[in-house]
Amino acid sequence: MDRAGPSQPLLGIAFVIGAASCFAVMDTTVRFVGAYFSVALVLWTRYGLHAAIMTLWIALSPQRSFRSANPMFQIARGALLAFSSAMAFAALRRMPVAEFTAIVMLTPLVATLVARLWLKERISPLRWTLVFGGFVGALIVIRPGSGIVGWAALLPLAAAFSNAAFQTMTSRYAPHEDPFTTNFYTGATGMAIATPILLAAVVDPIDTLMHAPGLQIGALMAVAALGTTGHLLLIMALGKAPASTLMPFQYVQLAVAALAGYVVFGVVPDGWGWVGMAIIGVCGAASAWLNVRAAADKLRPVSAVQADTIAE
Repeated sequence: MDRAGPSQPLLGIAFVIGAASCFAVMDTTVRFVGAYFSVALVLWTRYGLHAAIMTLWIALSPQRSFRSANPMFQIARGALLAFSSAMAFAALRRMPVAEFTAIVMLTPLVATLVARLWLKERISPLRWTLVFGGFVGALIVIRPGSGIVGWAALLPLAAAFSNAAFQTMTSRYAPHEDPFTTNFYTGATGMAIATPILLAAVVDPIDTLMHAPGLQIGALMAVAALGTTGHLLLIMALGKAPASTLMPFQYVQLAVAALAGYVVFGVVPDGWGWVGMAIIGVCGAASAWLNVRAAADKLRPVSAVQADTIAE
């Protein structure tokens, strides 16, 4: 299923930078609303509005369809991404945005491990070097025992592993699906999973929302809008340029996350934090580029959702 139009790499790069910026600002907003709303309520709102937006989008587009060629793939993929989001939202209540983003950006490197363990793929010495380098960078960011991040670092690490499994599954099945249909099921599955969690975790979510300040309500809506917009921008980017061109630019998210964290919370990484983030960015971008090139060498289409490096 080839839906790509004429190649416009500069426009594609602009879209992917926009997507990365959306995700970084969304993470900062999640940290802000996390002081007021539960993780369950933020998660439900994130996926509920996502599902509503995509429902309207597909319903108003005659060329789109809700029908999936592989519903079980959609459900499994959506469940993995919802788990990743839950871990991410819980982490953002406990750690700075920049450090959180750096750890989650290990996803392409973790995907290498998942491919080796799950798909029994042969891993080149260069890829193993990138994986090792990325985890060294993570250790520099976390610095176990320093008290800078602490046990909360396990949450984005769990998100990275879940998102790596999500990406591995996506790379095998997504080329056979319309990316807009897949994006709809992302929201619908996430909402279906988050609804019982919300009902169990919050006594009266309607009452909670009714008594919340307007600023927090607006920020909560912004979380959902930014996440949905980010995924749509990724789809648009992949329609304008090859994934191998776009992937490294997603690491702009590290810089935007650091800037947003400073503007909103007045917090910036220290010197060693910047060093660790730079190592993760270089190793992760190189690994992501190699992954996309390997897929291209196999003459297998790469779906837009394959470009996701963070679970949002």
